[in-house]
Amino acid sequence: MDTAYNQYNNKKKSRVIGLTYTSPIFGPVHSRRLGISLGINLLPDDGKWCNFDCIYCECGLNRFKRARNPLPDAQQVVDALISKLNEMKAGGITPDVLTFAGNGEPTMHPDFPQIARKVISVRNQYCPKAKVSILSNSTRIHIDEIREALLQFDNNILKLDTADTEYINRVNQPAGGYDLDRVVENMCKFDGNLIIQTMFMKGVDENNVSVDNTGDRYVEPYIQALKRIKPGKVMIYTIDRNTPVATLEKASREELDSIADRIRMEGFEVSVSY
Repeated sequence: MDTAYNQYNNKKKSRVIGLTYTSPIFGPVHSRRLGISLGINLLPDDGKWCNFDCIYCECGLNRFKRARNPLPDAQQVVDALISKLNEMKAGGITPDVLTFAGNGEPTMHPDFPQIARKVISVRNQYCPKAKVSILSNSTRIHIDEIREALLQFDNNILKLDTADTEYINRVNQPAGGYDLDRVVENMCKFDGNLIIQTMFMKGVDENNVSVDNTGDRYVEPYIQALKRIKPGKVMIYTIDRNTPVATLEKASREELDSIADRIRMEGFEVSVSY
């Protein structure tokens, strides 16, 4: 690890950064997109646990954020959630949303379907107006049990940064084979009960290759994928915090607005975070 650290520091393109969220509950936080969000982190609290290694990830690159602590079990999640909700109630705070997120991909927890059902039950009892959401990279929605659990959520916020496999392999860096067609096919099975979340950015990666996905080369196929998926909403955003690859750049407000307008012309609701 020290060798890799020195190599990347010498290139001056990667940096060891990364937020680490407490587990199994963190926040509440004020989300740009969701309001007052109470986070549910099913992953270890000392590093990342993700089958993506996005070069823009606010939690850092996987190789520098190895997790060693165990996963929380279902009862730990439920007990911690109830305790936090009671604490918030005493302080006069009501969450707008309970969000599965944190230090990686939530659906990688082996008991995700069971925990999801329990969290929904707690929500119904303690804060019935709050929505249950997830931020997911979409890689495991082909698993029937996981997809069926997600279909009970209010907001399935599923990542699709482009409709180009080469770009995804280079920027999102999925573990193992990534099958874009399978991901899109399974997004279609949500029958509109999903929100597509997309990062638009500029700059170059560690190999000086452009990561600009704001032009027609990427936007047009992406819109065609949206027309196939028919999501209930599209969220587009750009870099908001320091990124582990230092040469990435924000997309401009004008570029995001232009892309949003093109998506709206196809009949989709779009929110933009600059």
